[in-house]
Amino acid sequence: MCIHPTCNKEPVIMKLDQLKKLSRSNGNSLMEFAVTIGLMAILAATAAPKLSQIGENTKISKSRSDLDKLVTQAANFYQDTAIREGRGRFPGQDKYNLPVGGHSSNQDILDDIIDVYDANGILTDRADFTYYAADNGYAWVSVFGVSNIDYPKPVGATLRWDDTDEMGPCNVCPPTETTGRFEWEKLFPTGPLGSPFQDGHFVYQVVAGSGHGSKAEAPILYIADIENPSQIHVILQP
Repeated sequence: MCIHPTCNKEPVIMKLDQLKKLSRSNGNSLMEFAVTIGLMAILAATAAPKLSQIGENTKISKSRSDLDKLVTQAANFYQDTAIREGRGRFPGQDKYNLPVGGHSSNQDILDDIIDVYDANGILTDRADFTYYAADNGYAWVSVFGVSNIDYPKPVGATLRWDDTDEMGPCNVCPPTETTGRFEWEKLFPTGPLGSPFQDGHFVYQVVAGSGHGSKAEAPILYIADIENPSQIHVILQP
């Protein structure tokens, strides 16, 4: 007499064709899984550069959008000072015919930020200021300050010091200090704007205006992101 618990149960018998079918089914599943993983790896490898480029383009768009905001506020500042002081100027200028930054001419600044092409579209003269640590950065001034607590300049970037009024007193200058970063900060009471790039930082220069009366020429404002000033910059001449 059998007393084992399995004695009274029907034996499990699997036919040969059932085993073959199960084997084929499992094999197909494993093969399909392997193919799927392979396709996913290929898609990931091909999509990663495109996704990276999309991310870079998004940052460039954000930076340019912020530059537009800076230019808008600078234009408002220019109009306000034209009414209050008799002649419009930009933040950091002591007077409309005094510069901000290390370059004295438009051509010097354009050499920094503009690529030159010939009639056939061939690059003949590359811009000088193409990345944040270029020596050309010393001619440019930080918009909100190199030591701004929210957006300090990147390590390795060489920019002009901006903690004091660079030009000093002049005739008919504003009675208070015209250090650029303080005047920019007043234009953005909710906080400074910062570049979306790790090595980005907003900088500017002003080429002095000239002349008098009806023959006066307005100053020209240049603002750039030092991530790549040759690609990310704006120019304003009222």
